[in-house]
Amino acid sequence: MEKVLIIANQFPPMGGSGVQRSVKFVKHLRNFGYEPVVFTRETKGATLIDETLLNDVPQGVEIIRTKAYEPSEMQGILKIPFKVLAKIMIPDSARIWFEMSKKQVLKTIQDKNIKVIYTTSAPYSDHLLGLYIKRKIPNIKWIVDFRDEWTNNPYTLDNPHNLIRTKIEKNMEKSVLLEADYLITNTPVMKDNFIKNNGIDGKNFYVIPNGYDEEDFYNMDFTKPKNDKFTMVYTGALYGRRKPDNFFNAIKNLKDKNIIKENSVKVKLIGNYHKDRLQAQIDSLNLTNEIEIIGYVPHNVCIQHQLSADALVLIEGSGIGANAFYTGKIFEYMNTKRPVLAILPDGVAKDLVLESKIGIVANTDNVLEIENIIKNYYEKWQQNKLDFEPDFNVIEKFERKRLTKELANIFDMALKFTKN
Repeated sequence: MEKVLIIANQFPPMGGSGVQRSVKFVKHLRNFGYEPVVFTRETKGATLIDETLLNDVPQGVEIIRTKAYEPSEMQGILKIPFKVLAKIMIPDSARIWFEMSKKQVLKTIQDKNIKVIYTTSAPYSDHLLGLYIKRKIPNIKWIVDFRDEWTNNPYTLDNPHNLIRTKIEKNMEKSVLLEADYLITNTPVMKDNFIKNNGIDGKNFYVIPNGYDEEDFYNMDFTKPKNDKFTMVYTGALYGRRKPDNFFNAIKNLKDKNIIKENSVKVKLIGNYHKDRLQAQIDSLNLTNEIEIIGYVPHNVCIQHQLSADALVLIEGSGIGANAFYTGKIFEYMNTKRPVLAILPDGVAKDLVLESKIGIVANTDNVLEIENIIKNYYEKWQQNKLDFEPDFNVIEKFERKRLTKELANIFDMALKFTKN
């Protein structure tokens, strides 16, 4: 079985959505002839931990951890200045980890006879480590995976770096694109953007989206819930342009119009939030009884919450580049057999919701559209007619094992080219 080095700074027991893609690939790669060796950081000091995610790492998979050197996790008197340092490091706060891991990663490649490496971002320093390896060992095959865009990332476009930093990062990005053997993006629009913005032919670019792992749902209860309140569940982060404001306002409006009766709706927010700020917003809208902040929970518990819902809420902000990416939870939502209220801009996420028939889409910036969908779902729930009739032929394409096979096919191509 050929070994592949998986370079992923974010890896369990670190929690959050960023680790899901890497750990699921690691979980399933043995099924397709590859033994993963994981190269990552130590998790001491990490703010978000989910030990249950380690259950996805097959027994015997080797995980090599090097010291994190993460400035944002510094404690004590140096906490504030190091947090400032983390924000100005190029390309990101994992830069020190990359620099300090060079010697160990080369030793690992030599000791394990590694012929293929895979790097994933964010952080983009993962790709700098891959670039360093490729330049030191030109014959090694390097596969680059972009979970999100780099210099064209919508959140960067909303808060642009200065011209000098932007130029530096664009040069870094271009070097990675030109020197990698194969490149992967999460959506077709991302792929097209990388090709267009960097003037490359894109012949070695592939698309492997995120997905859901059907094994995460084993032994889960899919029975339609019998809630005494119409229960909506949102799972995921709320930051930057991904805001709940219009969703909250829609609920408030329906409540003010007496369409939603008192004590008949419950919204559960599940994720890592600034709770005080979010609660203040909820209280200011007089929605304290309707909206509950659950906070971050282990991944398996998160799925249980999804299955306890009458409907699931998906939110993505509008703006430049918003058309290019799926929000991660869309795929898990697909497999819950619960209808989705999708609050999205035009783009690939909206197209996928409509194609898979998992729910109804309201434009991110249209409160009235959001109101109408909530009203629709609420009234159907009252009549016990809130049904879910998706297109499972579409949904099945996003199962994690299938997606891992696509990654293994790219590894196969890389090694076949090496042998020839």
